[in-house]
Amino acid sequence: MLFSSVPFLFYFLPAALLIYFAAPRQLKNAVLLLASLFFYAWGEPKYMLLMLVSIVQGYGFGLLIEKHRGQKASKVFLTLSILVSLGLLGYFKYADFFLSSVNAVTGLSLPLLKLSLPIGISFYTFQVLSYVIDVYRGTVPPQRNLLQLATYVAMFPQLIAGPIVQYKTVEHELMYRRESVFEASRGMQRFVVGLAKKVLIANQVGALWEQISAMSAPTAVTAWLGAIAFTFQIYFDFSGYSDMAIGLGHLFGFHFLENFEHPYESRTVTEFWRRWHISLGTWFREYVYIPLGGNRHGKARQILNLAIVWFLTGLWHGASWNFVLWGLYYAVLLILEKLFLLRWLDKAPKWVGHVYTIFAFIMGWVLFAITDFAQLGQYVSA
Repeated sequence: MLFSSVPFLFYFLPAALLIYFAAPRQLKNAVLLLASLFFYAWGEPKYMLLMLVSIVQGYGFGLLIEKHRGQKASKVFLTLSILVSLGLLGYFKYADFFLSSVNAVTGLSLPLLKLSLPIGISFYTFQVLSYVIDVYRGTVPPQRNLLQLATYVAMFPQLIAGPIVQYKTVEHELMYRRESVFEASRGMQRFVVGLAKKVLIANQVGALWEQISAMSAPTAVTAWLGAIAFTFQIYFDFSGYSDMAIGLGHLFGFHFLENFEHPYESRTVTEFWRRWHISLGTWFREYVYIPLGGNRHGKARQILNLAIVWFLTGLWHGASWNFVLWGLYYAVLLILEKLFLLRWLDKAPKWVGHVYTIFAFIMGWVLFAITDFAQLGQYVSA
């Protein structure tokens, strides 16, 4: 059920809001959880159990980590929880990718599983991971009420396309939020802006991109027009969904962090990734880059850490080698900026950095958009 669909706008959302605001305070989370489970089941009822398994294992291991804090068992339970989360994500999202890659390299004909991708699994898996890691670190206490944790993980506003909401940012509001007419008004305004981005802009330029990307031999001008169209499509689509999610959060009394901050105004790729999909960049920085050592162990180690993070970032976006290439493309650019480009761009006129960054992310979106390498090579050549 898409936020821009008729069933969501005219049936599900009004009904969910009506029941939610009619419910007494102590039942609001239960209503929100049931609405979220219905929202998820609308698209993929068979995978609801998968989400519930993720929630329950995160809940159980969080309590065990706290119970054995300071002991080796605490780290064992953290490791088990991470393995369960990543195992589920890996099996359902990457099994066929792995099998097809093995077939391509070895010439084998291993049968593919042909699993459909569960809606939102990349997002709710990262939310469960951040929760148990923060419990292990002592950043947050374990949630002892399973319903509260389930509400956090399954909450439908941010289930489809984020932002990735960390438990520590909504821990207080899970129990003590207060809805108001003012917040609801803010939320509806933000939701309408996001809906307009999605329907009036993203869908229209997306149709142009689909038409151009289907051409066998586009001219150079047409190829650039298509790349620019996709550049606008992905921004207005993704930031539109983030706006709608943040707006829906306000309706239910939650304040999700911003996910975009005018990224196309950036003058370096480093700045671009501080402004684009902020919740994902924050997640990888806190739970992968810094634990690997960040920039604390010399330049060579920092370069390796950046390469690992961006390999994983690319792979997170999709089970295809073009996403890995896209991630490594940004790893190279970011490493070059760390080594010398940032110093040069700081001295250059502002327009130079802006033009360079625009060129970088437009080319990046071409790598992102086209999964077939032969087609990708032809389009880049054009």
